[in-house]
Amino acid sequence: MNRIATFLVLVLALTGCFQPIVFLNHKTHYPVDVFYDNQRPDRPFAPMQDLEVKGEVPLTQRQSSNQRMVSRGNDMQQKELMLARLTMQAKKLGADALVAVKYTYYTSTTDNGYLMTGVAVKYKKEEETTAN
Repeated sequence: MNRIATFLVLVLALTGCFQPIVFLNHKTHYPVDVFYDNQRPDRPFAPMQDLEVKGEVPLTQRQSSNQRMVSRGNDMQQKELMLARLTMQAKKLGADALVAVKYTYYTSTTDNGYLMTGVAVKYKKEEETTAN
């Protein structure tokens, strides 16, 4: 019976009737906690310093075709690299988290410009929150 079941699953997969479910666990781990502009940590914190990563990268071939803009902005890998650089800055300051993270970009005829900002913060200890 086991061979028949395996054969049926194989036939269904090859004919396109069966779509296997693949769960993607693509959660990047950064050296500090990351909270975007619309999120807040559930712990009290003290701001340390505003941080930013900015720059320009040339348009890729897939972004322009026949001197026309096809797509704008940075791809997901470039955004993750920017966030990694921002979190490393926060870690070097001794921060526990990065809050109010924002990403903005602009596109010219030759380049993608980007700016990612955030605030490095230190979580308050339990004694500090009850004393205040």
